[in-house]
Amino acid sequence: MSEPMKNAAMFVFVAALILMTGFAQSWSTALLILNMGLISAIMALGLNLQWGFAGLFNVGVMGFVALGGLAAVLVSMPPTTEAWAAGGIRLISGLLVGAAVIVAAALTFKYMKKSKLRGLIVLVILVGGFFLYRAVFDPGVDAVEAVNPAGTGYLGGLGLPVLLAWPVGGLLAAGAAWIIGKSALGLRSDYLAIATLGIAEIILAILKNEDWLARGVKNVVGLPRPVPYEVDLQTDPAFIEKAAGIGLDPVTASSLYIKLAYGALFAVVLAILLILAQLALKSPWGRMMRAIRDNEVAAEAMGKDVTARHLQIFILGSACCGIAGAMMTTLDGQLIPTSYQPLRFTFLIWVMVIVGGSGNNFGAVLGGFLIWFLWVQVEPIGLWLMQTITSPLPDGSALKDHLIGSAAHMRLLTMGVILILVLRFSPRGLIPEK
Repeated sequence: MSEPMKNAAMFVFVAALILMTGFAQSWSTALLILNMGLISAIMALGLNLQWGFAGLFNVGVMGFVALGGLAAVLVSMPPTTEAWAAGGIRLISGLLVGAAVIVAAALTFKYMKKSKLRGLIVLVILVGGFFLYRAVFDPGVDAVEAVNPAGTGYLGGLGLPVLLAWPVGGLLAAGAAWIIGKSALGLRSDYLAIATLGIAEIILAILKNEDWLARGVKNVVGLPRPVPYEVDLQTDPAFIEKAAGIGLDPVTASSLYIKLAYGALFAVVLAILLILAQLALKSPWGRMMRAIRDNEVAAEAMGKDVTARHLQIFILGSACCGIAGAMMTTLDGQLIPTSYQPLRFTFLIWVMVIVGGSGNNFGAVLGGFLIWFLWVQVEPIGLWLMQTITSPLPDGSALKDHLIGSAAHMRLLTMGVILILVLRFSPRGLIPEK
Protein backbone atom coordinates (compact mmCIF):
# COMPACT_ATOMS: atom_id res chain seq x y z
CA MET A 1 0.00 0.00 0.00
CA SER A 2 1.32 3.43 -0.94
CA GLU A 3 1.99 5.99 1.75
CA PRO A 4 -0.92 8.32 0.76
CA MET A 5 -3.30 5.37 0.79
CA LYS A 6 -2.03 4.24 4.19
CA ASN A 7 -2.46 7.73 5.65
CA ALA A 8 -5.95 8.04 4.19
CA ALA A 9 -6.82 4.61 5.62
CA MET A 10 -5.87 5.78 9.12
CA PHE A 11 -8.17 8.79 8.84
CA VAL A 12 -10.95 6.50 7.58
CA PHE A 13 -10.32 4.20 10.54
CA VAL A 14 -10.72 7.06 13.02
CA ALA A 15 -13.88 8.20 11.23
CA ALA A 16 -15.20 4.64 11.47
CA LEU A 17 -14.56 4.62 15.23
CA ILE A 18 -16.64 7.79 15.63
CA LEU A 19 -19.43 6.33 13.44
CA MET A 20 -19.40 3.11 15.48
CA THR A 21 -19.86 5.24 18.60
CA GLY A 22 -22.94 6.76 17.00
CA PHE A 23 -24.44 3.37 16.17
CA ALA A 24 -23.44 1.60 19.40
CA GLN A 25 -23.94 4.39 21.95
CA SER A 26 -25.56 7.60 20.72
CA TRP A 27 -25.08 10.11 17.96
CA SER A 28 -24.94 12.86 20.55
CA THR A 29 -21.84 11.24 22.06
CA ALA A 30 -20.30 10.69 18.63
CA LEU A 31 -20.79 14.33 17.64
CA LEU A 32 -19.39 15.52 20.95
CA ILE A 33 -16.28 13.41 20.33
CA LEU A 34 -16.07 14.85 16.81
CA ASN A 35 -16.32 18.46 18.01
CA MET A 36 -13.75 18.07 20.76
CA GLY A 37 -11.57 16.12 18.33
CA LEU A 38 -11.61 19.09 15.95
CA ILE A 39 -10.62 21.45 18.76
CA SER A 40 -7.92 19.06 19.99
CA ALA A 41 -6.56 18.76 16.46
CA ILE A 42 -6.14 22.55 16.31
CA MET A 43 -4.25 22.48 19.64
CA ALA A 44 -2.05 19.66 18.34
CA LEU A 45 -1.46 21.59 15.12
CA GLY A 46 -0.29 24.61 17.14
CA LEU A 47 2.07 22.52 19.25
CA ASN A 48 3.36 20.77 16.13
CA LEU A 49 4.32 24.16 14.68
CA GLN A 50 6.47 24.81 17.74
CA TRP A 51 7.96 21.36 18.30
CA GLY A 52 7.74 19.72 14.87
CA PHE A 53 8.91 22.79 12.90
CA ALA A 54 11.31 24.42 15.34
CA GLY A 55 12.02 21.98 18.19
CA LEU A 56 10.66 24.33 20.88
CA PHE A 57 9.75 22.37 24.01
CA ASN A 58 6.59 24.17 25.17
CA VAL A 59 4.83 22.56 28.14
CA GLY A 60 2.70 25.61 28.83
CA VAL A 61 -0.04 24.82 26.29
CA MET A 62 -2.61 25.02 29.08
CA GLY A 63 -1.90 28.72 29.66
CA PHE A 64 -2.49 29.71 26.03
CA VAL A 65 -5.69 27.65 25.87
CA ALA A 66 -6.90 29.42 29.04
CA LEU A 67 -6.18 32.81 27.47
CA GLY A 68 -8.38 31.81 24.54
CA GLY A 69 -11.15 30.96 26.97
CA LEU A 70 -10.71 34.34 28.63
CA ALA A 71 -11.04 36.04 25.24
CA ALA A 72 -14.48 34.47 24.78
CA VAL A 73 -15.61 36.17 27.99
CA LEU A 74 -14.00 39.54 27.30
CA VAL A 75 -15.42 39.75 23.79
CA SER A 76 -18.89 38.24 23.99
CA MET A 77 -20.29 38.88 27.49
CA PRO A 78 -22.23 42.13 27.98
CA PRO A 79 -20.48 44.82 30.02
CA THR A 80 -21.45 45.15 33.68
CA THR A 81 -22.46 48.83 33.71
CA GLU A 82 -22.75 49.03 37.51
CA ALA A 83 -19.23 47.68 37.93
CA TRP A 84 -17.82 50.13 35.40
CA ALA A 85 -19.55 52.98 37.18
CA ALA A 86 -18.32 51.82 40.61
CA GLY A 87 -14.64 51.33 39.85
CA GLY A 88 -13.98 50.50 36.23
CA ILE A 89 -12.18 53.72 35.35
CA ARG A 90 -9.97 53.53 38.45
CA LEU A 91 -9.14 49.89 37.74
CA ILE A 92 -8.13 50.64 34.15
CA SER A 93 -6.13 53.64 35.36
CA GLY A 94 -4.27 51.37 37.76
CA LEU A 95 -3.38 48.98 34.94
CA LEU A 96 -2.11 51.89 32.85
CA VAL A 97 -0.01 53.11 35.78
CA GLY A 98 1.49 49.64 36.16
CA ALA A 99 2.32 49.47 32.45
CA ALA A 100 3.85 52.97 32.56
CA VAL A 101 6.06 51.96 35.50
CA ILE A 102 7.36 48.92 33.62
CA VAL A 103 8.03 50.96 30.48
CA ALA A 104 9.78 53.71 32.45
CA ALA A 105 12.02 51.18 34.21
CA ALA A 106 12.85 49.45 30.93
CA LEU A 107 13.70 52.70 29.13
CA THR A 108 15.82 53.87 32.03
CA PHE A 109 17.74 50.61 32.06
CA LYS A 110 18.21 50.71 28.28
CA TYR A 111 19.32 54.30 27.74
CA MET A 112 21.26 55.16 30.91
CA LYS A 113 24.91 54.24 31.07
CA LYS A 114 25.73 51.23 33.18
CA SER A 115 26.41 52.42 36.71
CA LYS A 116 25.27 52.08 40.29
CA LEU A 117 23.10 55.16 39.78
CA ARG A 118 21.22 53.45 36.97
CA GLY A 119 20.43 50.46 39.16
CA LEU A 120 19.32 52.72 42.00
CA ILE A 121 17.01 54.75 39.74
CA VAL A 122 15.46 51.62 38.25
CA LEU A 123 14.88 50.25 41.76
CA VAL A 124 13.24 53.49 42.89
CA ILE A 125 10.98 53.52 39.81
CA LEU A 126 9.90 49.91 40.36
CA VAL A 127 9.33 50.13 44.12
CA GLY A 128 7.68 53.54 44.05
CA GLY A 129 5.65 52.59 40.98
CA PHE A 130 4.46 49.41 42.66
CA PHE A 131 3.02 51.29 45.62
CA LEU A 132 1.45 53.89 43.30
CA TYR A 133 -0.04 51.13 41.17
CA ARG A 134 -1.57 49.39 44.19
CA ALA A 135 -2.91 52.67 45.56
CA VAL A 136 -4.81 53.27 42.33
CA PHE A 137 -5.66 49.68 41.36
CA ASP A 138 -6.80 48.04 44.63
CA PRO A 139 -9.72 50.41 45.42
CA GLY A 140 -11.00 49.92 41.88
CA VAL A 141 -10.86 46.14 42.24
CA ASP A 142 -12.70 46.23 45.57
CA ALA A 143 -15.42 48.46 44.11
CA VAL A 144 -15.92 46.27 41.02
CA GLU A 145 -15.98 42.97 42.90
CA ALA A 146 -18.50 44.35 45.42
CA VAL A 147 -21.15 44.85 42.71
CA ASN A 148 -23.50 41.85 42.96
CA PRO A 149 -20.69 39.32 43.51
CA ALA A 150 -23.12 36.38 43.36
CA GLY A 151 -24.14 37.24 39.81
CA THR A 152 -21.46 39.50 38.34
CA GLY A 153 -18.68 41.12 40.40
CA TYR A 154 -16.60 41.73 37.28
CA LEU A 155 -16.38 44.22 34.43
CA GLY A 156 -17.95 41.95 31.84
CA GLY A 157 -17.05 42.04 28.17
CA LEU A 158 -17.70 44.03 25.02
CA GLY A 159 -20.98 42.39 24.06
CA LEU A 160 -19.73 41.53 20.54
CA PRO A 161 -20.54 38.36 18.52
CA VAL A 162 -18.80 35.38 20.06
CA LEU A 163 -17.24 34.33 16.74
CA LEU A 164 -15.03 37.41 17.00
CA ALA A 165 -13.62 35.93 20.20
CA TRP A 166 -11.90 33.15 18.26
CA PRO A 167 -9.38 35.36 16.41
CA VAL A 168 -9.13 37.58 19.51
CA GLY A 169 -8.22 34.47 21.52
CA GLY A 170 -5.43 33.84 19.04
CA LEU A 171 -4.24 37.44 19.33
CA LEU A 172 -4.32 37.32 23.13
CA ALA A 173 -2.30 34.10 23.19
CA ALA A 174 0.08 35.50 20.57
CA GLY A 175 0.67 38.62 22.67
CA ALA A 176 1.43 36.51 25.73
CA ALA A 177 3.72 34.33 23.60
CA TRP A 178 5.62 37.42 22.44
CA ILE A 179 6.20 38.52 26.05
CA ILE A 180 7.23 35.01 27.09
CA GLY A 181 9.38 34.48 24.02
CA LYS A 182 11.33 37.72 24.44
CA SER A 183 12.44 36.55 27.88
CA ALA A 184 12.53 32.75 27.67
CA LEU A 185 13.44 31.68 24.12
CA GLY A 186 17.13 32.22 24.80
CA LEU A 187 17.03 29.35 27.28
CA ARG A 188 17.99 25.76 26.51
CA SER A 189 15.15 23.36 25.73
CA ASP A 190 14.82 21.95 29.25
CA TYR A 191 14.87 25.39 30.88
CA LEU A 192 12.39 26.66 28.28
CA ALA A 193 10.04 23.83 29.27
CA ILE A 194 10.27 24.80 32.94
CA ALA A 195 9.70 28.47 32.10
CA THR A 196 6.62 27.83 29.93
CA LEU A 197 5.13 25.50 32.54
CA GLY A 198 5.62 28.11 35.26
CA ILE A 199 4.17 30.91 33.14
CA ALA A 200 1.12 28.76 32.30
CA GLU A 201 0.51 28.27 36.03
CA ILE A 202 0.84 32.05 36.56
CA ILE A 203 -1.79 32.69 33.87
CA LEU A 204 -4.11 30.18 35.49
CA ALA A 205 -3.52 31.69 38.95
CA ILE A 206 -4.50 35.12 37.61
CA LEU A 207 -7.70 33.70 36.11
CA LYS A 208 -8.58 32.01 39.39
CA ASN A 209 -7.84 34.93 41.72
CA GLU A 210 -8.63 38.14 39.80
CA ASP A 211 -12.43 38.14 40.16
CA TRP A 212 -12.76 41.52 38.43
CA LEU A 213 -11.40 39.98 35.23
CA ALA A 214 -13.60 36.88 34.74
CA ARG A 215 -15.19 36.14 38.15
CA GLY A 216 -12.32 33.84 39.19
CA VAL A 217 -13.42 30.46 40.50
CA LYS A 218 -17.04 31.63 40.58
CA ASN A 219 -17.03 31.00 36.81
CA VAL A 220 -18.71 32.84 33.97
CA VAL A 221 -21.77 31.03 32.61
CA GLY A 222 -24.26 31.74 29.86
CA LEU A 223 -21.82 32.77 27.15
CA PRO A 224 -23.53 33.84 23.90
CA ARG A 225 -23.60 31.22 21.17
CA PRO A 226 -22.95 31.35 17.41
CA VAL A 227 -25.76 28.82 16.87
CA PRO A 228 -29.41 28.80 18.02
CA TYR A 229 -30.49 27.53 21.41
CA GLU A 230 -32.12 24.09 21.55
CA VAL A 231 -35.23 25.51 23.24
CA ASP A 232 -35.78 27.92 20.36
CA LEU A 233 -35.57 25.08 17.84
CA GLN A 234 -37.91 22.91 19.88
CA THR A 235 -40.61 25.58 19.67
CA ASP A 236 -40.12 26.28 15.95
CA PRO A 237 -42.97 24.60 13.96
CA ALA A 238 -40.83 24.30 10.82
CA PHE A 239 -38.02 22.56 12.73
CA ILE A 240 -40.47 20.25 14.51
CA GLU A 241 -41.94 19.27 11.15
CA LYS A 242 -38.51 18.53 9.67
CA ALA A 243 -37.53 16.49 12.75
CA ALA A 244 -40.72 14.44 12.50
CA GLY A 245 -39.98 13.86 8.81
CA ILE A 246 -36.76 12.03 9.68
CA GLY A 247 -38.28 10.21 12.64
CA LEU A 248 -36.74 12.20 15.49
CA ASP A 249 -38.34 13.95 18.42
CA PRO A 250 -37.64 17.72 18.64
CA VAL A 251 -35.38 17.39 21.72
CA THR A 252 -33.03 14.85 20.12
CA ALA A 253 -33.13 16.59 16.74
CA SER A 254 -32.29 19.99 18.21
CA SER A 255 -29.32 18.58 20.15
CA LEU A 256 -27.92 16.85 17.07
CA TYR A 257 -28.51 19.93 14.90
CA ILE A 258 -26.60 22.20 17.29
CA LYS A 259 -23.68 19.77 17.56
CA LEU A 260 -23.55 19.47 13.76
CA ALA A 261 -23.56 23.26 13.44
CA TYR A 262 -20.66 23.55 15.88
CA GLY A 263 -18.84 20.79 14.04
CA ALA A 264 -19.19 22.62 10.72
CA LEU A 265 -17.77 25.84 12.21
CA PHE A 266 -14.88 24.02 13.88
CA ALA A 267 -14.11 22.07 10.68
CA VAL A 268 -13.85 25.31 8.69
CA VAL A 269 -11.37 26.76 11.21
CA LEU A 270 -9.30 23.55 11.23
CA ALA A 271 -9.25 23.42 7.43
CA ILE A 272 -8.06 27.04 7.18
CA LEU A 273 -5.31 26.55 9.76
CA LEU A 274 -4.22 23.24 8.21
CA ILE A 275 -3.96 24.80 4.73
CA LEU A 276 -1.94 27.72 6.10
CA ALA A 277 0.32 25.36 8.06
CA GLN A 278 0.93 23.24 4.95
CA LEU A 279 1.72 26.30 2.85
CA ALA A 280 4.15 27.46 5.54
CA LEU A 281 5.77 24.02 5.74
CA LYS A 282 6.41 23.85 2.00
CA SER A 283 7.61 27.45 1.73
CA PRO A 284 11.25 28.62 1.98
CA TRP A 285 10.37 29.84 5.48
CA GLY A 286 9.28 26.34 6.48
CA ARG A 287 12.45 24.79 5.10
CA MET A 288 14.48 27.40 6.98
CA MET A 289 12.65 26.55 10.23
CA ARG A 290 13.42 22.86 9.86
CA ALA A 291 17.04 23.67 9.07
CA ILE A 292 17.23 25.71 12.28
CA ARG A 293 15.59 22.86 14.19
CA ASP A 294 18.08 20.31 12.90
CA ASN A 295 21.24 22.40 13.38
CA GLU A 296 21.06 25.83 14.96
CA VAL A 297 24.81 26.41 14.75
CA ALA A 298 24.88 25.79 11.00
CA ALA A 299 21.82 28.01 10.49
CA GLU A 300 23.45 30.85 12.43
CA ALA A 301 26.59 30.42 10.37
CA MET A 302 24.46 30.94 7.26
CA GLY A 303 23.26 34.29 8.66
CA LYS A 304 19.87 33.23 10.01
CA ASP A 305 18.53 34.98 13.10
CA VAL A 306 17.62 31.86 15.08
CA THR A 307 16.09 33.67 18.08
CA ALA A 308 13.83 35.82 15.87
CA ARG A 309 12.65 32.78 13.89
CA HIS A 310 11.98 30.88 17.12
CA LEU A 311 9.92 33.81 18.36
CA GLN A 312 7.87 33.79 15.15
CA ILE A 313 7.01 30.11 15.34
CA PHE A 314 6.36 30.29 19.08
CA ILE A 315 3.82 33.09 18.52
CA LEU A 316 2.11 31.26 15.64
CA GLY A 317 1.77 27.99 17.55
CA SER A 318 0.49 29.73 20.66
CA ALA A 319 -2.06 31.65 18.57
CA CYS A 320 -3.47 28.33 17.32
CA CYS A 321 -3.84 27.15 20.92
CA GLY A 322 -5.56 30.42 21.83
CA ILE A 323 -8.05 30.04 18.98
CA ALA A 324 -8.80 26.47 20.09
CA GLY A 325 -9.29 27.65 23.69
CA ALA A 326 -11.84 30.26 22.60
CA MET A 327 -13.65 27.66 20.50
CA MET A 328 -13.79 25.20 23.39
CA THR A 329 -15.18 27.80 25.81
CA THR A 330 -17.78 28.75 23.20
CA LEU A 331 -18.79 25.10 22.89
CA ASP A 332 -19.03 24.71 26.68
CA GLY A 333 -20.93 27.98 27.08
CA GLN A 334 -18.96 28.81 30.23
CA LEU A 335 -15.48 29.61 31.51
CA ILE A 336 -14.31 27.41 34.40
CA PRO A 337 -10.70 28.23 35.35
CA THR A 338 -10.38 25.16 37.58
CA SER A 339 -11.01 22.90 34.57
CA TYR A 340 -7.66 23.82 33.00
CA GLN A 341 -5.38 21.00 34.08
CA PRO A 342 -1.88 20.20 32.74
CA LEU A 343 -2.88 16.56 32.22
CA ARG A 344 -5.64 17.48 29.77
CA PHE A 345 -4.30 20.62 28.14
CA THR A 346 -0.57 19.93 27.96
CA PHE A 347 0.29 16.25 28.41
CA LEU A 348 -2.56 14.97 26.24
CA ILE A 349 -1.73 17.44 23.44
CA TRP A 350 1.87 16.24 23.50
CA VAL A 351 0.66 12.64 23.22
CA MET A 352 -1.41 13.65 20.17
CA VAL A 353 1.60 15.19 18.44
CA ILE A 354 3.98 12.32 19.27
CA VAL A 355 1.52 9.59 18.27
CA GLY A 356 0.32 11.37 15.13
CA GLY A 357 3.78 12.29 13.90
CA SER A 358 5.91 15.22 14.97
CA GLY A 359 6.71 17.54 12.09
CA ASN A 360 3.75 16.39 10.00
CA ASN A 361 0.63 18.57 10.10
CA PHE A 362 -1.69 15.77 9.01
CA GLY A 363 -0.12 13.54 11.65
CA ALA A 364 -0.90 16.10 14.35
CA VAL A 365 -4.53 16.27 13.17
CA LEU A 366 -4.81 12.47 13.10
CA GLY A 367 -3.32 12.26 16.60
CA GLY A 368 -5.79 14.87 17.84
CA PHE A 369 -8.79 12.83 16.72
CA LEU A 370 -7.45 9.40 17.68
CA ILE A 371 -6.15 10.27 21.14
CA TRP A 372 -9.26 12.28 22.05
CA PHE A 373 -11.47 9.35 21.00
CA LEU A 374 -9.47 6.99 23.19
CA TRP A 375 -9.43 9.50 26.08
CA VAL A 376 -13.24 9.56 26.06
CA GLN A 377 -13.96 5.90 25.39
CA VAL A 378 -11.26 4.04 27.28
CA GLU A 379 -12.80 4.58 30.73
CA PRO A 380 -16.26 3.13 29.94
CA ILE A 381 -14.64 0.30 27.98
CA GLY A 382 -12.31 -0.36 30.90
CA LEU A 383 -15.24 -0.41 33.34
CA TRP A 384 -17.07 -2.92 31.14
CA LEU A 385 -13.92 -5.04 30.88
CA MET A 386 -13.38 -5.07 34.65
CA GLN A 387 -17.02 -5.92 35.29
CA THR A 388 -16.77 -8.80 32.82
CA ILE A 389 -13.53 -10.13 34.29
CA THR A 390 -14.79 -9.92 37.88
CA SER A 391 -18.29 -11.26 37.20
CA PRO A 392 -17.44 -14.73 38.65
CA LEU A 393 -16.36 -13.12 41.94
CA PRO A 394 -18.99 -12.65 44.65
CA ASP A 395 -20.42 -9.20 45.37
CA GLY A 396 -18.53 -7.46 48.15
CA SER A 397 -15.26 -9.11 47.23
CA ALA A 398 -12.34 -6.80 47.99
CA LEU A 399 -10.57 -7.81 44.76
CA LYS A 400 -13.69 -7.17 42.69
CA ASP A 401 -14.25 -3.75 44.24
CA HIS A 402 -10.61 -2.84 43.75
CA LEU A 403 -10.52 -3.84 40.08
CA ILE A 404 -13.78 -2.07 39.24
CA GLY A 405 -12.61 1.02 41.11
CA SER A 406 -9.36 0.97 39.15
CA ALA A 407 -11.22 1.37 35.85
CA ALA A 408 -11.05 5.13 36.32
CA HIS A 409 -7.27 4.92 35.82
CA MET A 410 -7.56 3.16 32.47
CA ARG A 411 -7.13 6.46 30.66
CA LEU A 412 -3.64 7.07 32.02
CA LEU A 413 -2.64 3.44 31.57
CA THR A 414 -3.85 3.45 27.97
CA MET A 415 -2.04 6.69 27.10
CA GLY A 416 1.18 5.25 28.55
CA VAL A 417 0.81 1.97 26.65
CA ILE A 418 0.08 3.80 23.38
CA LEU A 419 3.14 6.02 23.82
CA ILE A 420 5.36 3.00 24.48
CA LEU A 421 4.02 1.08 21.48
CA VAL A 422 4.33 4.03 19.10
CA LEU A 423 7.83 4.93 20.28
CA ARG A 424 8.87 1.28 19.96
CA PHE A 425 7.38 0.38 16.56
CA SER A 426 6.90 3.79 14.89
CA PRO A 427 9.13 6.29 16.69
CA ARG A 428 8.38 9.02 14.14
CA GLY A 429 4.63 8.70 14.65
CA LEU A 430 1.79 7.18 12.64
CA ILE A 431 2.31 9.70 9.80
CA PRO A 432 6.04 10.50 9.87
CA GLU A 433 7.58 13.73 8.68
CA LYS A 434 8.73 13.55 5.08
